[in-house]
Formats: sequence, structure tokens, C-alpha cells
Amino acid sequence: MPRQTTFAKNGDTDRAWRHVDADGQILGRMAVKIATVLMGKHRPGYTPHVDTGDYVVVTNAEHVVVTGRKAEQKKVLRYSGYPGGLKVRTLGSEMEKHPERVIESAVRRMLPKTRLGRAMIKKLKVYRGTEHPHNNAMQPLDS
Repeated sequence: MPRQTTFAKNGDTDRAWRHVDADGQILGRMAVKIATVLMGKHRPGYTPHVDTGDYVVVTNAEHVVVTGRKAEQKKVLRYSGYPGGLKVRTLGSEMEKHPERVIESAVRRMLPKTRLGRAMIKKLKVYRGTEHPHNNAMQPLDS
């Protein structure tokens, strides 16, 4: 039995496709589980400097739930880059128009703020309805 730690290398991991049905799930709790799978922390061979995570497909994004009065009180900011270009919306109105964007930003903020984190977020696919083009052999994400 070797007495040294083995580190994963790029290309060593077999990426699985995971499916999450967001219908009735709480946004933050669901985002934590998704971020864990995208980083690869659910695997025994997790390596911090290598992307060992799986792909995640989220469906029914429009049915995600937030608790308390976050829908009316929490603000979503978007800045165009021009002077006076700050757009402020409530979380509720943003979820009505772009529920995919709300889930992606919640997960993005839980990932590393590095090149590796930007590569991890590309493995997240969020869809408004039940239909999606990824018809691989999907495993459900344990919820």
C-alpha cells in the first residue's frame, strides 16, 4: 500500500452528467449541492488545483423557491459599464424574467474566483422548462 497522497491530473477523471429538478427546491441549498458537484468535492479523489467535477443540468428553473421576504427585499444589480448604467431589480422580478441567471449567479458565487472556477461554471447547464438537449445517461443529484 503506497504511503503517499495521489493527486488527480487533468484528464484523469471520468465526468458524469447529473440532473437536478429545481421544482420546489430552495435556491441556496440547491446551489450548495450543485457547486459541490461542479468542484468535484463529492469524489474521494478531489484535488483542489484540478477540475474533477461533473456536469450538472438543472431543469424547471422557474419553479425554484426563496424563503422569507427575499423575493421583495433582495436586490439584483447589473452594471452596463457606462456612467449611470446601474440597473437595480428585485430578486422576484429577476426570477420571473431570467430564472436561469439567478441560479447561475448563486452557484458562481460559491465557486473559486479563479480560472479554475470559470472553467467549472461552464459545466453548469440551466433550463427554464423540463426539456433540454443533453440526453446522456444522467444520474440524479442526491437531494
